[in-house]
Amino acid sequence: MGHPLIAFNQQSPAHLLANYLTSQHIQANVVQHDKEFVVVLDNSEHIDRAKIIAEDFLANPTHPKYQQAAWDNGKNVQLAPSSGGFSMGNIIADAVKAPFTSVVFILCVAVYLLSLFGLFAPIAKHLLMQPFSVLSESHEWWRLLGPAFIHFSALHIIFNLLWWGMLGAKIERTLGMSMLLIVFLVSAAISNAAQALFSEPVQANLYLFGGLSGVVYAVMGFVWWLGWLRPSWGLSLPNSIVGFMLVWLVIGYADILWVNMANAAHTAGLISGCLLAAALSLGSGKRQ
Repeated sequence: MGHPLIAFNQQSPAHLLANYLTSQHIQANVVQHDKEFVVVLDNSEHIDRAKIIAEDFLANPTHPKYQQAAWDNGKNVQLAPSSGGFSMGNIIADAVKAPFTSVVFILCVAVYLLSLFGLFAPIAKHLLMQPFSVLSESHEWWRLLGPAFIHFSALHIIFNLLWWGMLGAKIERTLGMSMLLIVFLVSAAISNAAQALFSEPVQANLYLFGGLSGVVYAVMGFVWWLGWLRPSWGLSLPNSIVGFMLVWLVIGYADILWVNMANAAHTAGLISGCLLAAALSLGSGKRQ
């Protein structure tokens, strides 16, 4: 008995995905059930990797690699227009399966809710970034990470946590919790330090900036570059998403939005994520 992976309303995307899974040494077939076409795995051993591949397929089903796999398998499957994509349910389910992703998610939500109930002042007092001269005396080095958990609006936190839930879970499920932890710690510290260099402190020697967006740009850059440097690892990001995030970064510098953008944090986060991916790829190459 096979192991169901995903169901489609149309036959062509199901066969495209099944062919690509087979090309990645994951045996898969398509079984029709009622009016749906279900991609079924012959073995549950590779179910986690298959789910990641399925997510990438849903995000960019027209990528040439899927048609190429069909040709290599002796088939020519034409993909009909489809409205398929990531669903909120799938994103949340993936995040729940990744414990560190979930912990950061929950902490951000908890801090935001406490802020709504009038506790922003004490939270900010203990989490916001301080000038480096003050940090060197207070030794409150957790402040290099603290601003990542503070958000100033519903749109702010929703945007960041959607990307974190999707990309953070993808990294954690593919490379493990320790790798995501490293990316988070390094990118949060670097992006907050960078933003502090280009900001002015307000009262009580605190910088009034926050958000997970520096880390979000880091995980985006990390997945983007690993998809380029090590495509066989199963991490990739559609060009449309990369393009959107880069355009959003440029718009921030144009200063045409209704909010103040932490441009230095976004840029530093992106660079740190890309460099971490390059370092991991280089280190892996030396061990082979």
